[in-house]
Amino acid sequence: MNRLSGRLVVASHNAGKVREIAALLAPLGVDAISAGELGLPEPEETETTFVGNAALKARAACEASGLPALADDSGLEVFALGGDPGVYSARWAGGQRDFRLAMQRVWDELYARGGHDRSARFVCVLALASPGEATRCFEGEARGTIVWPPRGDRGFGYDPIFQPLGHDRTFGEMSHDEKLPLTHRAHAFEKLLAALA
Repeated sequence: MNRLSGRLVVASHNAGKVREIAALLAPLGVDAISAGELGLPEPEETETTFVGNAALKARAACEASGLPALADDSGLEVFALGGDPGVYSARWAGGQRDFRLAMQRVWDELYARGGHDRSARFVCVLALASPGEATRCFEGEARGTIVWPPRGDRGFGYDPIFQPLGHDRTFGEMSHDEKLPLTHRAHAFEKLLAALA
């Protein structure tokens, strides 16, 4: 696939993630519609890697809709925690997706290890699936530091405890337009757009 046109399914039910992806897709001029809007079921994320889960979600949305589909699997990796929560980032927030609990757990586990190494990264893998074509994956990252207590009420997920390298504010303190170019998702999109150019 050398280009995209027409409708594209964003294989996510997460409104914040869909909004970011739609903004990043804008230069392609495609009509992005979420899996949630189409009433597509969310497949169980049974893989143990970001690549595996992203590909699984993209293929499921593509097969269910008959349209090209773009899925994202992303999460926070804290180096002192051996890369946790990683692919289980959303699960750390529990069934109610309460990221206050998830952020507290990250901090509690870091503190239990002394809290000296707070380095972390957000990882995003984008998987693009189109009918009759091989699924292609693109990975991006944003490196930074875990801060405590959480700062800012913008963004979503772990944004209030993640301060990107070279900045003195967390993602949770930045506006959407300030944050977006710095994100793991934006860096993955750069690779996807280059491949489609």
